[in-house]
Amino acid sequence: MTTSEDTVESTPAPVGGWPSVLRGQGPAVAVVAVGGAIGAVARYAAGLGWQTGPSAFPWTTLLINVFGCAVIGVFLVAVTEGRPAHPLLRPFFGTGVLGGFTTFSTYSVDIRRLLEAGRPGPGLAYLGLTLVGALGAVWAAAALTRRVIHRGGAR
Repeated sequence: MTTSEDTVESTPAPVGGWPSVLRGQGPAVAVVAVGGAIGAVARYAAGLGWQTGPSAFPWTTLLINVFGCAVIGVFLVAVTEGRPAHPLLRPFFGTGVLGGFTTFSTYSVDIRRLLEAGRPGPGLAYLGLTLVGALGAVWAAAALTRRVIHRGGAR
């Protein structure tokens, strides 16, 4: 019969104190955290620079999200089809900085706020504009970057 003491003794301790799922991921987790802080501060600064009232159309959040999506389009093409990049650049900039900068959680809150204020038209417009704008920005920026990279390589 196995007791709880036998189970504890037979379970190996994590190496270096890290759970096995995180083992070896410390640098990536660290750069995502640092990048996320940088992106969140940049988003906050943009919000302070262009404030919108509680019942106003959330232009700032819309433009932050569309701009961030355009940047991710440029970035991902540049690091996958352009010059080789350091392995931590993608988690730092793509996941951390741009993930902290874009704010789709605020997007959801803004839609709810507009609907609760009795403004379903602007709420639905914001919903659609953000979706179309974000996807369009990624596609257009990636296509333009791809064109520039491949034209530069053809010379």
